Amino acid sequence: MTTHLKIDFVSDVSCPWCVIGLRSLEQALANIGDVASADIHFQPFELNPAMPPEGQDMVEHIVQKYGSTPEQMQRNRENIRDRGAALGFTFNMDKRTRVYNTFDAHRLLHWAGLENRQIALKRALFAAYFTEGRNPSERDVLIDVATQAGLDPVRAREILESDLYAQEVREREHYYGEQGIRAVPSVIVDQKYLIQGGQPVEVFEQALRRIATEARNSRV
Repeated sequence: MTTHLKIDFVSDVSCPWCVIGLRSLEQALANIGDVASADIHFQPFELNPAMPPEGQDMVEHIVQKYGSTPEQMQRNRENIRDRGAALGFTFNMDKRTRVYNTFDAHRLLHWAGLENRQIALKRALFAAYFTEGRNPSERDVLIDVATQAGLDPVRAREILESDLYAQEVREREHYYGEQGIRAVPSVIVDQKYLIQGGQPVEVFEQALRRIATEARNSRV
């Protein structure tokens, strides 16, 4: 008997470890398809909510925010690139030269959830930023990415040119902040189990098997 799980994936589209976490989670779910299935709902989290429209140079941002040395940055970039490659995702680090505000991307993701296209848009946004080096705060980029994800470009533009879904996104951000979420990715299963970080496939798989077993036993 397959146990169905609800997964809230709290993340930002400018977070490389969120890419790794999502790819690992999806692979883990594929591996345990005989045990559990899941609906993944993407919840908003902004790593840099005060980022100005023009963004900030990547190196300057990392030094300012984390105090990293050039050597530490290089090791981290190589680790992210290698982890991504092992999961079938390409990180083109040389193309990602700036950090941007992601609030509008989260507004589109909220809308995409209503249209049952959320996971397609999330994947397209990750590819646009991390693989292609595009600006996820630029309106035309967001409309193009939304179109790639199977969404209506006219409606996407209408949303971006208004404040639609801004309140909903702020409310969700506030809610998860109140729940103590301070870092992403944060994977919340059935609103009671928390798995944090860009974990390896086997870590997600082990946790999901245990959660599915507990859920199945509680329903007996």
